[in-house]
Amino acid sequence: MELNIYKIDGTISNEKAELPSAVFEVSPNHHLIYQAVRTYLANRRQGTHKTKERNEVRGGGKKPWRQKGRGTARAGTIRSPLWVGGGTVHGPRPRDYSLQMNKKAAQLARKSALSLKAKNNEIMIIEDVTFEKPKTKDFSSILRNLEINGKKILMLTTRDNQNVYKSGRNIPRVKVLEASNAATYDILDNQILLIQKSALEDLCKPLLNN
Repeated sequence: MELNIYKIDGTISNEKAELPSAVFEVSPNHHLIYQAVRTYLANRRQGTHKTKERNEVRGGGKKPWRQKGRGTARAGTIRSPLWVGGGTVHGPRPRDYSLQMNKKAAQLARKSALSLKAKNNEIMIIEDVTFEKPKTKDFSSILRNLEINGKKILMLTTRDNQNVYKSGRNIPRVKVLEASNAATYDILDNQILLIQKSALEDLCKPLLNN
């Protein structure tokens, strides 16, 4: 598969990017995509949620009133789960939500995600972008030139592109990542996958070597 390479002024260059068929033209495995996204989201959870149960709530040691003779329900503690301020019954406790996924399955999920994006024409290749210093205005100008301003965008860069990352992080609906760190969830969670020319190798190399 070949795609046009766009210049930062929005015009199409004379070069074309060759996308490996082993990465961008595989038959998508939707179940593995689901597993990869589920694993990614689960591993982001802190699992620190906690509510106090009956034995952890302060107070309530004394019986609030006598057992009989008041014409109301008996009560043994003001910290009963039935009372305001009482303990929680079966409340959440800290736990580990992390999941693991087989390496080959995870790689196939990434290939499936990239193939879906290619099939839906949601991938754009752009020439390498470099800024002398972080400049959000220049980054926004590039998006306007490409006519994708306002869309949800993931730009994949090379490892030494800190100025590009800092230029794009303040723009709403725009995310900048190193190509080698893009997970299946990241690849799918956008409208346009914008890949820098030199980052294409970083994205494909780990998927082609295994």
